[in-house]
Amino acid sequence: MAKKKKKTPSINGTSSADIAFMLLLFFLLTSSMDTDKGLPRRLPPPVPKDQKDKEDVDIKKRNLMVVLINTANEVLCNNEVIDIRQLKDKVKEFVENPYNDEHRPEKIEVDVPYFGNMLVTKNHVISLQNDRGTEYQAYIGVQNELAAAYNELRNDVSKKKFGKAFAELEKEQQDAVIQIYPQKISEAEPRNYGGVK
Repeated sequence: MAKKKKKTPSINGTSSADIAFMLLLFFLLTSSMDTDKGLPRRLPPPVPKDQKDKEDVDIKKRNLMVVLINTANEVLCNNEVIDIRQLKDKVKEFVENPYNDEHRPEKIEVDVPYFGNMLVTKNHVISLQNDRGTEYQAYIGVQNELAAAYNELRNDVSKKKFGKAFAELEKEQQDAVIQIYPQKISEAEPRNYGGVK
């Protein structure tokens, strides 16, 4: 006599869609998504119509620091290859020029609110240039180091004068500190510089 095959009971799948939906909803609500952040930069005002298209600005060599990121993502500061972690300190030393070095930005006397007459390097410019082959992450890393240099300089002077960090100051106080350390970064259009030879 042949044995009868036992039928396995079927699984009720009516609530599977509900369970899957609840799991999806749970993971969407409890997980965090990374959001890309832009760089806090203020664009220059539009050029007036009566102004010439190309106007050369005369910058003394001592007031200019050139930061270049080549195609190999190496950082060059005034034609010297440096580690990106050195960039912040080099920029701080350049912008501050504590010993009024003749090879660094010239100091000009300015009447700064809350501070009085001070010697500041208001004509300094940091020229940021990058190769077309530069990776985005390297470019952002350099931008972060430049911003960190200005932030530290501003925080130092804010704490000495007002006893607070720059971000905690009132608007008028922040404007005064910005007069001491104005952020002057000029970005050139990417070109093909290549690697360092």
